[in-house]
Amino acid sequence: MRMKYTFAFTLLILAAVAGIASAQNAEAGAEGAGAVTDASWIAIAAGLSMAGAAIGSGIAISATGTAATGATAEKPEVFGRVLIFVALAEAVAIYGLLVAFMLLMKIP
Repeated sequence: MRMKYTFAFTLLILAAVAGIASAQNAEAGAEGAGAVTDASWIAIAAGLSMAGAAIGSGIAISATGTAATGATAEKPEVFGRVLIFVALAEAVAIYGLLVAFMLLMKIP
């Protein structure tokens, strides 16, 4: 289990480093080589907010989905009630997406 989280964290760090490098290259023509502008920091923040929300939502859905499946297998009439908990966990990813869009709208 720890190996999965280590892999996910390493992948997140590599994606952040790649995002910084690509943001620097994209802005290099406008303000000189190697310059990091406010727009690149906003883009990196939007990506990290979406990535964090998606990872958190995935962990929450795995926990609630497993419990919901077990509860539904024992008592099929509780399906509607447990579906709400899974949907609440999915809402975390939607909130992260909204934050990312709000941040991207600030880029000039």
